[in-house]
Amino acid sequence: MNRILSILSIFLICQIANGQTKNFIDQHYLETTAKVDTLVKPDIIYLDILIREKDERNKISVEELEEKMANKLEALGIDLQKQLTLSDLSSNFKKYFLKQKDIMKSKAYKLKVFDAQTAGKIIVGLEEVGISNVSLDKTEYSKIENLKLELKSKAVALAKNQAEYLVRPLNQKLTKALFITDKYYQGIDYDGELNEIVVMGYSSNKRKEEYKPIEIEFKPIKIETEVTIKFGIE
Repeated sequence: MNRILSILSIFLICQIANGQTKNFIDQHYLETTAKVDTLVKPDIIYLDILIREKDERNKISVEELEEKMANKLEALGIDLQKQLTLSDLSSNFKKYFLKQKDIMKSKAYKLKVFDAQTAGKIIVGLEEVGISNVSLDKTEYSKIENLKLELKSKAVALAKNQAEYLVRPLNQKLTKALFITDKYYQGIDYDGELNEIVVMGYSSNKRKEEYKPIEIEFKPIKIETEVTIKFGIE
């Protein structure tokens, strides 16, 4: 008996679903798609910093380099508590000719900054204290969620405008939106180049005292949203 009731329930559900689908298909509608995009300047930048013991006669320890790094970053206005985190701690074993095994320690950090100019100053500043292994991890835009909603709203308005133009020559009018889907894209057409750093005014063949302040710009982030809407028409 329970099995029969289950089969009947499934049958009724299928019939209701088919009825709803049929009702939607039977309505006169127009489908239109609209895209809206914009470019934004990244305002969150993550740098990877690697410090390791210098492999030389007067070996500089990780602890010494870490202290130099901290002092330099603080001098540049970095809040170490909020902006610097430890990413990785490792020890590598290396064998030397006519020497016993020695331990070469390294530490990896992630630094969060908020503009390209600060990132440039950090790269130069750390180079001055013997830390040159600094690389860009990623860039972000802090107001991305609000921007996505704004672009979706603009795309919906554009889709409606397109639909009104399409039905006007037919002397028809739009009714309500029957179906809406949206898609979101970030970084389209940049082929992974969003994290590229453009460096100007810095030359390694100059003496340290002749270094010019580094100028860095990051490629803008492209944000695009797309909506597809089915409007009823009469």
